[in-house]
Parts: sequence; structure tokens; C-alpha cells
Amino acid sequence: MMKRRKFLTLLGAATAWPFAARAQQTEKMSRIGYLGSSSPSLEPHYVEAFRQKLRDLGHVDGENIGIEYRWAEGQNDRLASLATELVRLKPDVIVTTGTPGTLAAMQASKTIPIVMASAGDPVAVGLVASLARPGGNVTGFTILGPELEGKRLELLKLAVSPLSRVAVLWNPSNPAIVSYLNTIKDAGRALRISLDPVVEVRRADELDNAFTAIASARPHALAVLADRFLLAQRKRIVEFAAAKRLPGMYPYREYVDAGGLISYAPSNIELFRGAATYVDKILKGAKPGDLPVQEPTKFELVINLKSAKAIGIDVPTSLLLRADELIE
Repeated sequence: MMKRRKFLTLLGAATAWPFAARAQQTEKMSRIGYLGSSSPSLEPHYVEAFRQKLRDLGHVDGENIGIEYRWAEGQNDRLASLATELVRLKPDVIVTTGTPGTLAAMQASKTIPIVMASAGDPVAVGLVASLARPGGNVTGFTILGPELEGKRLELLKLAVSPLSRVAVLWNPSNPAIVSYLNTIKDAGRALRISLDPVVEVRRADELDNAFTAIASARPHALAVLADRFLLAQRKRIVEFAAAKRLPGMYPYREYVDAGGLISYAPSNIELFRGAATYVDKILKGAKPGDLPVQEPTKFELVINLKSAKAIGIDVPTSLLLRADELIE
């Protein structure tokens, strides 16, 4: 028969072992900060694409990595404090969405690696020294520069005929977007399209006044410039356009999923998967300054035929044939 003292000694060792194992696992667990401009309810597909790619690369949330989320809920003025919160947690890497979020993270830390999942022109706003050699603690993926706005206006003219006056909705507090506005103005002159009115929206409570200004001007269509704050407000924007029977050109396909007419944009799913690959490289020792900023390689033209019918737009067959996806 085993003596009581020996039994208790063995029991103690058996009890201590799992705790020691867990402590060992905890030491190996990497921590990732995720700074979202929108909300988890509006961007679950982006988050899942990011998490799934991490799993494919061997990083499982709750096992060998821990992801801390902070969401601005479409309020860019919250980004600075949220970025500071994440930095205090001392993560191994921070993932950001949108230019304002990336700027907030960079201002909060010059040493923690930052991976942009999706941002505007990072060179123009000072996030990186160059696309090929970022040089600092920021790298990741860009949605390209303002040239896409000219392409979107060209596609809108093909979809809506005749088209001579387009309202523009944009967020001037996003420093990456100023050049986008200049580009769409140049495209408007080349295409003989008047951009009127050009309406600024910095906060959600400014949308109603913006809608009133647009409705009063009676434009033929609406163009929304790329910005993740406005993306978070897509439901209200699309509902307004539908109520006023305004065909809209949008910078993210999520607008079209919500009922907007047409979008032309890089595949954000691919960008967020790419962000996961950069997180993997950094966790394995790569320096963000040595990882080139990647430009999108896949673009999607998406048209909502149900919305076109509702507002009385007969989209030309030639444009329908170019579409990557038709929503019916």
C-alpha cells in the first residue's frame, strides 16, 4: 500500500504539471492588437478572412496567439485613445484598418510593428518612406492611390446615360483622401461631368445635412470617395440614394451588398488575408521596415441589378459583361 506522504507528493506533482504546462504555453503565446475603424457587426467577413489565414499559417487565437480588438464604431476621433490602449498591452504587432487608424497607431508607438490591412496612399501621408522599403515600423497593404476615383467616375458614366452632374461625398479629415478628391475633379473635367455638390462629412451627425445639400442640388448620380468612416455609415448612405433614386458609385463592394448600385474596388478580403501573412512574417522575426508595402492585384466590378431596376437604371450590356459579379 502506498504511504500517504508519498501519495500526496505524487498528487502535488501531478497537480503542478498542468499549471506549469499552461504557464509554458502562455509564455509562447503571441499577442496581436487589432484596431478597427468600423465595428465587428459591419466587418465580420474581414475579421474572419484575417483569422482564417492566420489559422492556415499555424496561428490559432486562444491557443498560440491572442487577439485584442478595439473598434472605433465609425468614430475616427476615438482612434487615438484606442491605439494607446492597445500599445499599453504591449502586443507583438498591431493590425490597422484605414489610414486614420494607421496614423493613430504610429503616433502611439514608433517601435511596435504595425501592419496595414487596408490604407490609402501611405507614402503621401508619411506612413512609410517608400512602398519598396517602408523603413519604419509600418508596412502592409494599400488600396492604391487616387487614380481609382477617375476609373470609378468613368464606369459611372458608362452605367448612367446621360450623365453631366454628380454629387460627391467625402471625408476631409482623412489625410489620404485629399488627393482622391483632386483626381476625381480632374476626371470630371476630362469626362465633361460637373461635380456638384461636393459635400464634406467628418462625423455621423453631419450626414443628414449632407443629404439635404445633395437632394437640393438634384444631381444625376452620387459618388462616394474611399474612406472607412463613410464605409461604416454605408446603410444610411445607400438608403438615402435609394430614396432619391440616385445611382451611386462606391469604393467598396459592401455598399453594393447593402443595396448600392455599383462598386469598383480592390478585393478587401484578399488584403486582409495578406495582412495575416505579414503578421506571420513579423512573428517569425521579419522587420516591418524590410517588408514592402503591397498593392492590390485583384479588382472587382460589382453591380446590383435589383437596385438598378428599383431606381429605373438600364445598365448597358457592355458594362454587365465586364462585371465580376451581378447581384440580383
